[in-house]
Amino acid sequence: MKILLVGNGAREHVIAETLRRSKRCSELLVFANKVNPGMEALASLYHVGNLADMKAIQAFGAEHKPDFAVLGPDNPIADGAADVLAEIGIPSVGPKKSLARLESSKGFTRALLEKYKIVGNPRFRIFKNDEGLEEFVRDLGPFVVKTDGLTGGKGVKVMGDHFSTAEEGLAYAKECLSADGQVVIEEKLTGQEFSLMSFCDGEHVVDMPPVQDHKRAYDGDLGPNTGGMGSYSSGKLLPFLTEDDLTQAHAITVAVANALRQECGEGFKGVMYGGFIAVKNGVRLIEYNARFGDPEAMNVLPLLQSDFAELCLAIVRGTLTPEMARFSDRCTVCKYAVPEGYPEKPKKGERIRIKELPEGVSAYYAAVDKKDGQIVLSSSRAMAFVGIAPTLSEAERLAQKGVECVDGPIFYRRDIGTEALIGKRVEMMKELRG
Repeated sequence: MKILLVGNGAREHVIAETLRRSKRCSELLVFANKVNPGMEALASLYHVGNLADMKAIQAFGAEHKPDFAVLGPDNPIADGAADVLAEIGIPSVGPKKSLARLESSKGFTRALLEKYKIVGNPRFRIFKNDEGLEEFVRDLGPFVVKTDGLTGGKGVKVMGDHFSTAEEGLAYAKECLSADGQVVIEEKLTGQEFSLMSFCDGEHVVDMPPVQDHKRAYDGDLGPNTGGMGSYSSGKLLPFLTEDDLTQAHAITVAVANALRQECGEGFKGVMYGGFIAVKNGVRLIEYNARFGDPEAMNVLPLLQSDFAELCLAIVRGTLTPEMARFSDRCTVCKYAVPEGYPEKPKKGERIRIKELPEGVSAYYAAVDKKDGQIVLSSSRAMAFVGIAPTLSEAERLAQKGVECVDGPIFYRRDIGTEALIGKRVEMMKELRG
């Protein structure tokens, strides 16, 4: 099969690697914003274009006629890449624009759960102007402000973490109203967040192993939000989760998939990535994304034992079964190397050198450039290093060894996947649930 992959980050690098493991993938075509050195080496044809140009993506598809496309990043999905490819007979692992509102509009998703009486919503309200905003916030207590649209994981602000007073939160909410014309205000939930990504063929939902991401920039979960500094997985469960937590999260995703089919008149085909939080009395939904997570894709795809191209084909054909998504039960830890000053004042244009990686470590290129044969930092995350082992402690040790192989002005979180940090989260949930 000839497969088109859209995107060029670390998430797309691991997707490309996983597709290339398939016996069915004879040609891998990449449509990218810029050159990803790792993906370029895997591609049969690597084309640099504009991911915001739907006509260009359609023209590339028309010229090369892939059997199907895999859509990586949020923006081309939200802009309708699946729609323009479908117009020329190319199916996509990635939802059409209407269904992609699951990610591109937080208000749409909250309203969908409410309309179809799906459990998992916190107390919330969608505002299109500031009328009643202050009264709702005062009544809510600790609250969360969410921009309605796509912000690369950086548009959510939580009271006590990103702002201290109701006045500060209200000021940010009014900024969001000015920018998007809509803002979502929610109650602040207490618990532990986790990612549960699921393959969906429009009707059937098959889960991947759960992962915990780390959004904050610095050790100890301090500093500003980022696109994700790293993540870990530990087989079928995370250390602080119960089987019932995963059952509840799965049930929410199944209900949302059914609601989307009723609401939009067709099914969601691709990856439904639920950001959930385990609270005192069950599981609540934080948000959905309409694609693989970054970094979470790097935790789960290297563990996939099934043929990924066959799995993608089943998604577009509507013939997905649980047997098509078998995963190893090993543990993974992913740590991102990012430019000094990231995310607020990143040093870009600096050169880095990657020393030879130890055995058991995989590296994935993200937002880097290549000049004169050298890797150059951009303003975003640079490289992800993944350790895979039978235990979390060994996987963490490997990931740490991997990220230490970077010479240059970068930093990373040392605490992701460590026994100390995970232990705190386990104790927090034990205390919360009595």
